[in-house]
Amino acid sequence: MTSLRDCAYAELRRRIVDLVYPPGQRLFERDLATELSVSRIPLREALQQLRTDGLVVCVPRQGVVVAHFTAGDVRDLFDVRESLESLAARLAADRADAAGLAGLRASMAAARAALAVGDDPGIAAANARFHRELVALAANPLLSAMMRSLDARTQWLFNLTRRRDPVRQCDEHRGLYEAIAAGAAERAAALAFAHVASGRAESMALAAEWSAGAVDPVEATRSRRRVTEPAGSTPAVPPA
Repeated sequence: MTSLRDCAYAELRRRIVDLVYPPGQRLFERDLATELSVSRIPLREALQQLRTDGLVVCVPRQGVVVAHFTAGDVRDLFDVRESLESLAARLAADRADAAGLAGLRASMAAARAALAVGDDPGIAAANARFHRELVALAANPLLSAMMRSLDARTQWLFNLTRRRDPVRQCDEHRGLYEAIAAGAAERAAALAFAHVASGRAESMALAAEWSAGAVDPVEATRSRRRVTEPAGSTPAVPPA
């Protein structure tokens, strides 16, 4: 049975990753507890988990702010993903089965469908799903646990870097799928590395722009003002 903490965590994680709560926004416990229909204890536990994920910054005795992706954060994420996703692709090519390949195809189809209607969050979610399916296909529990801890930040970065060409991303996923389906382990590993690395330079450049306008978490928690977005509006994102 899903706990109140887990429900609160899942919903807050979704809102942050989908940019409903943009980087730098202060989160008020009282408001969130009311919106999510939970008490302060499970809410605080959920916020602590989000802090562990790197999605929020908790300022002692002052409050919580949605984190910013710094250039250093982006560099570290790419360093780890390049290594782990190459390994995942190599293992997936060696261990692929029909069900796992079907999961990869389903995620690619979802990305193409979202691309056809210009659904940016849908594209990001489908692309993140492709990477999760690939890791699952590697059939290595330790690798899966390591990658799971990166999942939120990876999808968050997908949403923040909307200038990356989604058609190219889909095409690269197709090539990676074909290598895995063919059992070409080394080719799959090389394509996975190139796929991740291709977004490094642009993401680093964007992160440098975001850092220039980053909100100091301590200053942000000194205000009682809550940033809200009109219904149907596009959430504010770091300068791009």
